[in-house]
Amino acid sequence: MDKKDIKVILATDCGSTTTKAILIEYIEGEYRLTYRGEAPTTVEAPFEDVTRGVLNSIIELEELSSKTILDRDRIISPAVKDKGIDVYISTSSAGGGLQMMVSGVVRSMTGESAQRAALGAGAIVMDILASNDKRLYHEKVKRIRQLRPDMVLLSGGVDGGTVSHVVELAEIIKTANPKPRLGMNYKLPIIYAGNKEAQNNISETLDESTDLIMVPNIRPTLERENLKPSRDKIHDLFMEHVMAQAPGYNKLMEWTDHPIMPTPGAVGKMIKKISDVEDISVVGVDIGGATTDVFSVFDGEFNRTVSANLGMSYSICNVLSEAGVSNISKWVPFDIDEKKLTNRIANKMIRPTTIPQTLEDLKIEQALAREALRLSFIQHKEFAVSLKGVQQERTISDTFDQKSSGETIVDMLKLDLIVGSGGVLSHAPRRSQAMRMIIDSFLPEGFTEIAVDSIFMMPQLGVLSTFHEKAALEVFHKDCLIKLGTCVAPLGQFKNGKSLFNYSIIINDEIEEGTLHFGEIKLIKANLGMYKCKIVPEKNINIGFGKGELFEGEINGGEVGIILDGRGREINFDLDIETRMDQILNWSENTLEYNED
Repeated sequence: MDKKDIKVILATDCGSTTTKAILIEYIEGEYRLTYRGEAPTTVEAPFEDVTRGVLNSIIELEELSSKTILDRDRIISPAVKDKGIDVYISTSSAGGGLQMMVSGVVRSMTGESAQRAALGAGAIVMDILASNDKRLYHEKVKRIRQLRPDMVLLSGGVDGGTVSHVVELAEIIKTANPKPRLGMNYKLPIIYAGNKEAQNNISETLDESTDLIMVPNIRPTLERENLKPSRDKIHDLFMEHVMAQAPGYNKLMEWTDHPIMPTPGAVGKMIKKISDVEDISVVGVDIGGATTDVFSVFDGEFNRTVSANLGMSYSICNVLSEAGVSNISKWVPFDIDEKKLTNRIANKMIRPTTIPQTLEDLKIEQALAREALRLSFIQHKEFAVSLKGVQQERTISDTFDQKSSGETIVDMLKLDLIVGSGGVLSHAPRRSQAMRMIIDSFLPEGFTEIAVDSIFMMPQLGVLSTFHEKAALEVFHKDCLIKLGTCVAPLGQFKNGKSLFNYSIIINDEIEEGTLHFGEIKLIKANLGMYKCKIVPEKNINIGFGKGELFEGEINGGEVGIILDGRGREINFDLDIETRMDQILNWSENTLEYNED
C-alpha cells in the first residue's frame, strides 16, 4: 500500500505479561494516537496462543473507539469508513524475548563487539563465551547446555588473523550440541561473524549439527566494527526460527504487514531515528520489573545495554544488594532503620505487582529507582566505548586483558535529550518526581532536555518508523513524548555557598532572575515553549560552552519547567542524618517534587 493511502494503523506490543494495542489515525493532516487497549498476554498455558491476547486487546480498542476492526478472528483490512485498518504491525518480548549467547576469542574485543551486535538487535545476552574467560572446556560445554539459547553469535579474530582460537570455540559449541529453548524440531541457528579465513573450518565443524549462517566479520580489523550485517541477520532469524516456534506466532506473522521485531530492538530503532532526524545526541532508558535497558546515540553511534539484575519488582532486592543500604537510604527523607527498609523492599519482591500505598512507600520506591537507574547508566557508559586502534600499539598482554576496549563515547556535555520510560517514571504521581529521578540518576551536564514516554509506545513507533517515518515521528512528538523541561547543570570547582551563575529568564513577559549557589537546586515554572534566557557563569564555571562563557539564547520549558541544578555532578550528602534529611526535603520543596505549593 502506498504511504499516502495509509490512514489507520493498528500496532501491538506482545509483552511478557501484557499485550498493548494502539490505534493511530490520520486526522486533519497529521497522524495521532487515538485509542489504546490492553489484555493479558496468552503465550503460556492454558491458552498457548499469543493471538488470543492480541485479539482481546483489539476488542478493547473496538469498545473504546466504537470502531469495527475485527470480523470474528480476522482483522479487517483495508479500512473502509469506520471499519477496519490499513496496516497492522507488532513487536514482541513474550516468552522472554530473544535470548542469545555470544562468543569471541577475546572477551574485551570480539566478545564485546558480538555483545554490542546482539544487544543492538534487541536480544538478551545470556552469556559471553571467550577463549580467555578462564573457564575450562567442560565448564563452557555445561554452560551452553544449561542456558539453551535461541541462537548463538560466534565471532573471533580479525580478517587474516589466526584461526585456531575461533575454531576451538566452534568445537565447544559442537560438543555441547545445544537444544533450542522453543521447539525441538529444528537445528539451533549459529551466526558466524568472525575471521573470514576460518569460514571453511567453521563449516566443517558446525554444518551438520547446527543451522549455520555466514555473515561478514563484526571486527574485520582491531580499530573497526561492522555490526549491521550481524544485527540484520539476528532480526531475520528471530522471525524465521524463534518466533515461528512460539505458540501462535505463525498465525500472528501471517496477520502483520511488516516483520515482527523484538521489543527492545524496536525501541532502539526509534531512539536512533530521533537522533538521526533531529541531529541530536539521545539517551533513552526503560526501567522495568526485572531489567533496565539503556539506549544511547552519540555522534551517530548507537549502543544498548541490558542490566538484567536491576529492576523495580522481580529484581528489586538485587538493586538493594548492588547499591547497598546506605546508597538507598541517602535518598529517603525520613528516619527508617536498616531492617525496616530491607523488609519493605523484600515485600515488593514477594508481591511484584503491588504499587505504593503510602507516601513513605512511594519515596522508598523512588529512592530505589534512582539507584537502579544510576547503576544501569554506569554499566552503559562502561560498555559504550570507542575502540582501541592498532595505532595505540596493542600488545599481546593488552589483547588478553579483561579491561574495556576503549574510552566511553557517552559525553554528557554533548547530550541533548534524555527519554525515560517504565512504570516508575511514566506513571509517577507527579511529573516533577520523574524529572528529579532522571536528573539525580543520570546527572546531566550543561543544557539537557528531559522527557518521558507517556504510555510506552516507542516499540510500536520503532517498527512504524521503518516504513512510515512521518507517521512515527508525528505520533512520537505529539502523543508519546511528554517534555518535562530542561535541566541546566554547571561544571567546575565548587565550594559551599559559592555563587555558580546569575540567570535571567523571561516567562510570560515577566523576568525570573537570581543567582544559583553551590548545593542548590531550583525550579522555574515554565510551560512547554521556548523562553529567552541569559546565564552568566563565574569564571571557573562551565555551563557547556567553556569556563566563564555565558549563554544567551532560548531554553525549552515543559510540564515541570526549568531546573537549575547546582549540586555538582557528584552529589555530596551530609553525613549527619538530620542534616541530610533536611537537605533532601529542601531539594524536594524547591522542585515541587511532593508539594504543589
